[in-house]
Amino acid sequence: LTIDTYASRGDVMPTVQEVEDLLRTALEAQEVDVTDISGDCGSSFEVSIVSAQFQGKAPLARHRLVNKALGSLMDEKIHALSIKSLKTPEQAAA
Repeated sequence: LTIDTYASRGDVMPTVQEVEDLLRTALEAQEVDVTDISGDCGSSFEVSIVSAQFQGKAPLARHRLVNKALGSLMDEKIHALSIKSLKTPEQAAA
């Protein structure tokens, strides 16, 4: 699954599984939890992610990695993204 997959899907909104797969792949995440908070219409999500890619990065840099991982979905499909937590594996284990 890639961002390009959505180019041919018109107005179809992303599913929780699709957002989770994109984040897990792009961030090489150990844990990804995605919740649709828009009443299952696919326009608003809440995420929690554990990824080694967050190591040494400030919170804003972590947010940018998540936004980059979702690419054009953030511009065209996802209207709101609530980031619940972005942790390294070490932080998650503590």
